[in-house]
Formats: sequence, C-alpha cells, structure tokens
Amino acid sequence: MTGTTLDDYTDRYARRVRGMTASEIRALFAVASRPEVVSLAGGAPYIAALPLDAVGEMLGRLGAEHGATTLQYGIGQGTPELRERICEVMSLSGIDASCGASPEDVVVTVGGQQALDLVARLFLDPGDVVLAEGPTYVGALGVFQAAQAQVAHVPMDDEGLIPEALEVAIADLARAGRRVKFLYTIPTYQNPAGVTLSEERRERVLDICERAGLLVVEDDPYGQLGFEGEAPRPLRARRRDGVFYLSTFSKTFAPGLRVGWILAPHAVRDKLVIASEAQILCPSAYAQSAVSTYLGTMPWRQQLKVYREIYRERRDALLDAMADLMPEGTTWTTPRGGLFVWATLPDGLDSKAMMPRAVAARVAYVPGTGFYADGTGAGNMRLNFSFPSPERIREGVRRLAGVMEQEIAMRKVFGAVGGAGPRRRQGGSDTPGPDLA
Repeated sequence: MTGTTLDDYTDRYARRVRGMTASEIRALFAVASRPEVVSLAGGAPYIAALPLDAVGEMLGRLGAEHGATTLQYGIGQGTPELRERICEVMSLSGIDASCGASPEDVVVTVGGQQALDLVARLFLDPGDVVLAEGPTYVGALGVFQAAQAQVAHVPMDDEGLIPEALEVAIADLARAGRRVKFLYTIPTYQNPAGVTLSEERRERVLDICERAGLLVVEDDPYGQLGFEGEAPRPLRARRRDGVFYLSTFSKTFAPGLRVGWILAPHAVRDKLVIASEAQILCPSAYAQSAVSTYLGTMPWRQQLKVYREIYRERRDALLDAMADLMPEGTTWTTPRGGLFVWATLPDGLDSKAMMPRAVAARVAYVPGTGFYADGTGAGNMRLNFSFPSPERIREGVRRLAGVMEQEIAMRKVFGAVGGAGPRRRQGGSDTPGPDLA
C-alpha cells in the first residue's frame, strides 16, 4: 500500500529502537538554516575563518597527487601519521607521554559521535546507568538511549559538576541496586551549560569515581577554545587508568571531515578497534590525510588563536545584548570558552512551548528539554554564539527578548497555561542526587 503515514514495520523493529526520538537540535536545522532566521541554535564553528583558498588547494593535491592511497581503504585504528599528530595536539593540553599518552593507544573515529558510540557498545548493557551532568550533550543522550541505558543526571553549578551531588548519586543508585558503568562528563566549556569544572573539583571527581570503581568518559571538543587564560588540565592528564579521553577536529578544523579520536586505556584499545571495524571497516583515509596534512603544513596553532578571538568577540556580543535586552528575571552563564551560553528564563516561561513563536519572529534557539534524559529543563534554553556575526547576534537577542516579553504579557493577562516544568538554574539542578530517566 502506498501513501500511508503508518509504519508497516513497527512490529519488526529491534527492542533498542523503541523510544528513539529525533534530536531537538536536528529537528531545528531545517528552520534555523533559513537566511531570514537568526540562528542561536546550532553549534557550528565559523569555518569562514579558515584560510579556505589554502585549504582548498591542499585538498585538491591530496586527490590529484596521493589519490591512490587517500581514496583507498585504510586500517581500522587510523593512520599512524594522524595518530602521531593527535598526540601532538593533546600535548598542548598536558596529555603527553608523561601521563601515558601514545599513538598506539589512540583510535581514530568518525567524529566525536562515533567515539561515544564505541564506548557505549563496549560497556553498556540494557538497563545499565550512566551518570552525566545535568544538562548534558544531546548527542550523548541519543547514544545512551540507543544502548538501552538510563541516564542519572548529576547537578552542576557555576564551577561545574558538584562532587557532593556525585557522591549522593552513586550511593543512592547503589542502594537501589542499579548498575552504574561510568561517568560521562564534559568538564571544560561544557555543552550546553558553558561552565568549566574547577581545578579543585577535578581531583575530587576523579577520587570519587576511583573509590566507586567507575570509569570516566571525558568528552573534550572545546578545550582548546578558551578565551580567558589556559583551561584546567584535562582529567586524562591527571589519571591514566580508567579515563577515556574523547575529542574531535570538528570544532578546531572542519566538521565536514568527521574526524575524531579516543585515547583509551591500553587494555581496551584492541576492543575499540574491533568494534569500529564492525561498524565502518575503517575511517576515511582521505579525511585522515586531510587532517594530517593540515596539522603538518599549515599554521594551525595560529588558527586556534584566530578562533579564540572571534569567539570571544561573539560571546561578548551575546552577553552584552542579553544584559541590555533580556526581560527581568532572566539569568545566564558566562562561559570562559567554548560555544554556548545556558539561559534560565523568567518564572513561568516554557522554552519548548515558546519555540514556534520564536521561529515566527525569525530567531531560533534550542529548548533546554533536549539536554535532559527525562525531558525537563523547559525553563532553560541554549544559545550559540560561534556562527552569527556580532550584529546578527544582537538582532537575534532583540527578537528573542521581544518574544519573551510577549509571553510574559500574555501570562499576566491570561494566567498560567500548563507550566514550564522543573527549572534548572545556572546549568544545574534544583536538588542534589540522581535524576534517573
């Protein structure tokens, strides 16, 4: 039968497919990409800041001069040259040979997303629990959901994950007989909250996980995009055992190439390679060669400085516009790096319910509900500042503030309809302990 909107395959899907939902961010892309819409929604880097002529020439040479190898199959772990370059990149953050970092323990992945999926495939059984900051990266929630795991959110404040709340969550889940496999954390310039785990808390979080026998999965896509001094050393620079370090070139070079990596404990490396080969056979040799050549022939360290300056200017434009234009009662984080600001709305406003009216006003953001496994966070929104120009950012905030003012006025006239649900202030939860979903 043709023309039906029903899914004739419903009773044939695997159990893991049940409950799969579209990403809040992906669902916005079609609207947010329209030129008349100021998008504060996505997390796209400002690729136009690259020396695109030189990059284009480089990519052309790879095909013309080295096509016999760059267009061929490769090895599952990734090319030795790129793995060596990755170690050079990590050394800038303090992850070097002194803490056990070696090209032999690097596994190249198809972006950071595949890195997350590989870790989930290796360690998560249906019903297992993952501890994660609340809010957390929406792509990680999709991976854990596909693995049929549950997420227990641990609250944050302006200094990042709260160690006492982590201890409470671990103890509560142990008493409930739940099997917790690892802590998933974005400690530096967190997505979506923009906060950074403080120096003192990093050691405490590692100690807590070590005592509890928990692995730590450290996701670090933004660590080299700091605006105010050096970022704290990554968790993997402090402990080598039980810490998986994930990163990507999507935010510092080119997301379209889809090249990321895992630095794994040595004993796990072979299993990661086997799992990756089962998925993709091998990462793209062309994409790997492009990244290796970029790192080996172009001034990429200087390019990082260019990005930092651009993103600092745009962050400041967003924060200044919010201070000038946002309605009373709105609060937000002040990121020291990365790409995002996390805003808490005035009492009673619902970011998800407000979204259609914002799109009608030609501005887009991501509702906070997308960053919680249980769908809470309607009193929050994530705002991105990396892609629009400072002028467009201010215009976007002006439009968004106007929508919020209208919502507030409507509530004064008609009263509350429904409700915004549980609120999450300054990137954290209102109460400590696990928020299991």
